[in-house]
Amino acid sequence: MRCTGPRRTLLVTLLLVAAVARAKAWNGIEPGVSRRDDVVKRFGPPSKTVTVSGKEVLAYTDSAAMKGTSQAQFRVDPSTGVVDRIDVFPATAIDHETVEATFGPPCPKSGAPQPAACFQKKLTDDFRTYYLYSRIGLAVFFEESEDRVQSVVYTAPRPAPTPAPAATAAPAGSTPPR
Repeated sequence: MRCTGPRRTLLVTLLLVAAVARAKAWNGIEPGVSRRDDVVKRFGPPSKTVTVSGKEVLAYTDSAAMKGTSQAQFRVDPSTGVVDRIDVFPATAIDHETVEATFGPPCPKSGAPQPAACFQKKLTDDFRTYYLYSRIGLAVFFEESEDRVQSVVYTAPRPAPTPAPAATAAPAGSTPPR
């Protein structure tokens, strides 16, 4: 059986939804899935807890920082208790090549097939470079010199844009609504 018209559109939409990547987890904590209690159970009590823009932030710094980091912050939605963002500040230098080898290459130009994970190079409001891996919910921010990573931000991935539904012709003899 061959899929055409609305069935094909539905099939393509379902495949796109099924292909949406889950958030990139960090040390077993996944944005949009893991809860505040999971963070504390895994890493112990935070160095400090603050509220920023209505979100609770669990900060692990100094001696409480995880191996390989100078700091990690977990932003939690207080109404659900779910982690919605993780900011990781690496303790060692990470360059562009390492980022691409770890998370994926630049996205191809529009129209070309997209790999599971690829980035778009962007600029912050203060003109610092970052790589946005929107399909896996990851942003990598570089220092002003652009030679090493300042922070890696993990969030729930953004859904892929869905194609507009195909227009359907009115049945013969019908009048469009006015």
